[in-house]
Amino acid sequence: MIPMQPGQVASMVRMVTGTRPDEIGCDECFEQLDRFADLHLAGKSAAEALPLVQDHLDRCGDCREEFELLLASLRFETGDQL
Repeated sequence: MIPMQPGQVASMVRMVTGTRPDEIGCDECFEQLDRFADLHLAGKSAAEALPLVQDHLDRCGDCREEFELLLASLRFETGDQL
């Protein structure tokens, strides 16, 4: 077994202590991502409508990247490059 570095241990502790009982995982986030993006693009508060999705996007870089790619794709399709 490879020993862990002090920074790795601290990072794992932060992840564990930062979990919440009402979190969603990547699969559930992905299922709701299109709705979240539609609300966002409509100028509505997607974070208020789907707070668990927002929380997950704040914590998960992979899902955040998927969201950003989805937004870019939807903006391209509609011609809205903002």
